[in-house]
Amino acid sequence: MSDEVSILFMPSGLRGRVQIGTSVLQAAQRLGVDLESICGGQGKCRKCQVSPQEGEFPKHGITSRLEHLSEFTETERHHQAKNRLKEGRRLGCNARILGDLVIDVPEESQHHAHHISKAVTAYDIQVQPALRLYTVTLPEPDMHAPLSDKRRLQQALVQDFDLPTLDCEMSQIRLIQKALEKSGRCITAAVYQHEQIIGIWPGEKKKAYGLAIDLGSTTIAAQLCDLDSGEVIATADTMNPQIRFGEDLMSRVSYVMMNEGGDVALTTVVREAFNLLAKRAAKSAGIALDEILDMTVVANPIMHHLFLGIDPTPLGTAPFTLATDQTTVVRAADLDIYLHPESRICVLPCIAGHIGADTAGMILAERPDLAEEYVLLVDVGTNAEIVLGNRNRLLAASSPTGPAFEGAQISAGQRAAPGAIERVRIDPETLEPKFRVIGCEVWSDDPEFAQKSANVGVSGICGSGIIEVIAEMFLAGIIDQDGVIGLVEGKDSSRVALDGRTYSYLLYEGDKTLRVTQNDVRAIQLGKAALHAGTRLLFDRMGITKVDRIGFAGAFGSHIDVKYAMVLGLIPDCKLENVGSVGNAAGTGARIALLNMPSRIEIGEILPKVEKIETALEPKFQEYFIEAMALPHKVDKYEELSKVVKIPPPKPKAESDRANGSKRKSRRRRKQV
Repeated sequence: MSDEVSILFMPSGLRGRVQIGTSVLQAAQRLGVDLESICGGQGKCRKCQVSPQEGEFPKHGITSRLEHLSEFTETERHHQAKNRLKEGRRLGCNARILGDLVIDVPEESQHHAHHISKAVTAYDIQVQPALRLYTVTLPEPDMHAPLSDKRRLQQALVQDFDLPTLDCEMSQIRLIQKALEKSGRCITAAVYQHEQIIGIWPGEKKKAYGLAIDLGSTTIAAQLCDLDSGEVIATADTMNPQIRFGEDLMSRVSYVMMNEGGDVALTTVVREAFNLLAKRAAKSAGIALDEILDMTVVANPIMHHLFLGIDPTPLGTAPFTLATDQTTVVRAADLDIYLHPESRICVLPCIAGHIGADTAGMILAERPDLAEEYVLLVDVGTNAEIVLGNRNRLLAASSPTGPAFEGAQISAGQRAAPGAIERVRIDPETLEPKFRVIGCEVWSDDPEFAQKSANVGVSGICGSGIIEVIAEMFLAGIIDQDGVIGLVEGKDSSRVALDGRTYSYLLYEGDKTLRVTQNDVRAIQLGKAALHAGTRLLFDRMGITKVDRIGFAGAFGSHIDVKYAMVLGLIPDCKLENVGSVGNAAGTGARIALLNMPSRIEIGEILPKVEKIETALEPKFQEYFIEAMALPHKVDKYEELSKVVKIPPPKPKAESDRANGSKRKSRRRRKQV
């Protein structure tokens, strides 16, 4: 039996092999995992708490078992007895590795909290919430007009507010008499969608709150809103804990298929995350959890089904059938979400098997169906959602871009967190780079960079950084149109060097060495080609060759420089002034649905008219995909981009062959030496 075993840390995705008997903390430190420890591994600070996972993780080739960790130490038992060690957790400094393991590092155990916030997008919303408070005073009981308290409440709401006769569940009927006794016959009723009384309080209650949640495959973001004013009073976000079961959606579906009870595990952890976000937001706003009476949720189809407890496996294979494509309203408690006992959750409808309620939210926020010009909306994530159209016609599709744009599958990649390179510029003459990292406001060539970045360091490259460095490498001639890294003729720079059978570019050398490899470039090419090919299919179906406006949605879209996105060919050619971020459009759509009940009806009327394109079934997808692998594109001229950026011309084939031959000879010489 080997003395080494495999360990995988989530959500970072960092993995490696360590000696049996190594502590989890030591393994994390060796692999560069962000696991906090203030006491130096003495078990005193309790900052290094981790959650070992149990089950099969076929994507990573790991079978993780709880018994693959050493038994609880006396220190851990002591902290457990004092309720200082959460259930199911171990101290990373005490627990020693005995076999293959998957370890989840909770957010509170990470020294550098992930920079994953999806900013609230300003939006003028007409406040007409589905949940409203009504205060009425009921007449005293009268033997000559014997009416129940329930009936008197219903009549008062009809007379005072012109509401229909409302249903009132037994749970609320039980509260009416006690509320009347405490308040001198004055009570407040919470009415949901003009249909049902879901809350009763003595006296006048003036405030009720709601949560709008964008459930992404990587990030879950919540906005806590005042249902009277429409104001966002708190926000909270977290990594989607399902990442431990697979970074991309299909991996999670595979996990469900291959592990009995896998769907329950995925559903449980995401609902726990919802409860965590609700607590954080409520605490931040200084309100009680039971003051939250309404919630809206947008999500991609697989997240949508798992959150609702619906089997997602039919979405993993053609014909990708949804269990439901209608708005779903349920009691929060029925989904194990603990707010007010009768709080409701409204989950917006999905459009098709690969086009979810997050796209519905994007449409609701941007309303391309009202535009005169042709609008292209793109939400880039592990899957890219694409919407194209105007007031006459709307098309929608999804393309499998993969996780490279979020820093995954990149050799030095990481998620957007303090220390991650997010901006890059390369001098075309010297090929020397300069960059900026998250958490530091100055560039790396600034004399004060070392001092000002000391608290965050330089840890890796996030999505916006990898887009910029590859685009800059292309503009500097380090990468050719086909995406091949090579030596630049007439430029003597040690930045470009042999890396096995290919070349790589040295971006940073310090505590860590960060290179951009040929495989990194290919990962970005594959992702951007899938997105561009999906867009081209929509253009064909619409019968157009260009678009008037492009909007980037989502957290990635908010941070990316649109010029570099176009240099890579991530999006089609367009006037740069007409390309920009539309913020977290999916989250904005969830907030609109929370604060404006008519919008819930409206989106239900818009979506059936949206034409769905299944890119995987389109015969031209592969042809368009291959063309889009080139930078920025093999066929499209990018005339608008050429007005502001000098796009390197493609090298003649003979010159390219000579260069490749020269590189091969150079490699042989170095091997001989």
